[in-house]
Amino acid sequence: MNENPYRLDINQIQRFLPHRFPFLLIDRVLEIHPTGPLDAPPPSAEVGTRVVAIKNVSGNEPFFQGHFPGFAIFPGVLLIEAMAQTACFSIYPNLVKDLDRLSKSFQCILVGVDQARFRKPVIPGDTVRIETEVTKCRGKLWAFQCTAIVDGQKVAEAEILANLMANPNQESK
Repeated sequence: MNENPYRLDINQIQRFLPHRFPFLLIDRVLEIHPTGPLDAPPPSAEVGTRVVAIKNVSGNEPFFQGHFPGFAIFPGVLLIEAMAQTACFSIYPNLVKDLDRLSKSFQCILVGVDQARFRKPVIPGDTVRIETEVTKCRGKLWAFQCTAIVDGQKVAEAEILANLMANPNQESK
């Protein structure tokens, strides 16, 4: 079996996503499995493209001061955001050849969350494995099935919608 060429560390993630601490919520991309041709014009991905990333949950993260004192739980809304950040990497294989220019020409914006379920609390010390799969592509609107897993157990799942929007700060350049 070939090693997945899309194993990305935090520096590579930061070249692609505009988010920064404390709102950058994935620490490593483990795998990207594209399903379509990689020479399609960006941004592009096909139904079935899968991405796997991890989030290492640390007790030092600022939101744990108030969520909840004495019973720290990773906020569900941030788990959804981590899923959305992971899903953005579905188009990475189409951009990697000209990443610095192309990744700044658009933004992947979360526009919907459906069927969100939180099955077990995520707590400091957990490593969350986030798995996403493209389920629909209609122009610039994409749908993803997302799952979060800790120690082999599903802790959350959601269907998310994202819109790929031109970055207004880059259009005039």
